[in-house]
Amino acid sequence: MNNHGGHGTHAGHGTHAGHGGGQPGGLAVSVDGYTLDVDATILAAGARQHVGFRVIGPDGRPVTEFVAEHEKELHFIAVRRDTAGFQHVHPVRDEKGAWSTELDLEPGDWRFFADIHPAGHDGTLTLGIDVAVAGPYAPRPLPEAARTARIGAYAVTLDGALVPGEASELTLTVSRDDRPVTDLEPYLAAYGHLVALRVGDLGYLHVHPEGHPGDGVTAPGPEIGFMAVAPSAGTYRLFLDFQHDGVVRTAEFTVHTTDTAPARGDHHHGHDHAHHAHH
Repeated sequence: MNNHGGHGTHAGHGTHAGHGGGQPGGLAVSVDGYTLDVDATILAAGARQHVGFRVIGPDGRPVTEFVAEHEKELHFIAVRRDTAGFQHVHPVRDEKGAWSTELDLEPGDWRFFADIHPAGHDGTLTLGIDVAVAGPYAPRPLPEAARTARIGAYAVTLDGALVPGEASELTLTVSRDDRPVTDLEPYLAAYGHLVALRVGDLGYLHVHPEGHPGDGVTAPGPEIGFMAVAPSAGTYRLFLDFQHDGVVRTAEFTVHTTDTAPARGDHHHGHDHAHHAHH
C-alpha cells in the first residue's frame, strides 16, 4: 500500500480485514446466541419516533455488559430498504439492558442494525432486523455512482475502489468552500466513521479507519483513510460520518466493485448529490 498524505505507516492491515472475515454482517437477527429484540417491528406514521430494543444473550436475558468499540458500547444504524434515510445513532441503555433512541423514520421498510461486542464474546457482532413504518411509501431510485458528495458547503471526494474478496484502501478527502479541511474533529476515536451496505440485501460492512487521532502520524484531514473488504461483486452504498465545527455530517456514495484497485487519482468525477447534516 502506498503511503498517502498524513496517514503514516499502515501497520496491521491483516487485523483490519478481520471484522466478520470480510463477510457482511447484519443479515441475521440472531448470531452466536445473541438476538436483536425490538419493542415493535411495525411503527405508526410519524417522522420522529422512539425506538426501544434489547440484545438478548445466550442465557435468554438482556445483555448488560459490552466491550466498547470506537468509544461506544453499541452502534445503531437505521436505513430504509431503498438505502434512503441513513442514520447512525448511539442509544442509551438502562441497567436492565433496555436501549432507547430517537429516529427520523419516513414510511417504508427499514433495516435496523446493532453493532456490538458483548462481554465474554470473542469478537464484534452485527445483528439486523426489519421494521415497517406505516404510511404512503415512495421508494427512491438508487443514486448514481459518483466520486464527490456535497453536504452544504462541504464536498467529500472518494479515491480507491472496492475489490471483491480483497482488502482495499479508500481515501475520502474533505473540503469546505473548495478549500481542504485540515482541522477535522475526532468522532468515535477516528476522524471519520464509514459504513458500507451491499445493495440488494443490505449486508453490513463495518469499515476500519487507518490510524487514529493522537497517534502522532494521522493528520486531522483533509484525507481520511479506511480499509474495506467487499464480500462479493456488486453495488454498495457508503456512508461517511465526519465532524467539523461541532457538527457531524454524513456524505453518501454509490460504488460499484472493480476487479482491481486503480492507481490513486485514476478516476473521473461523476454527478454530485446533496446530503444531510445531523444536528
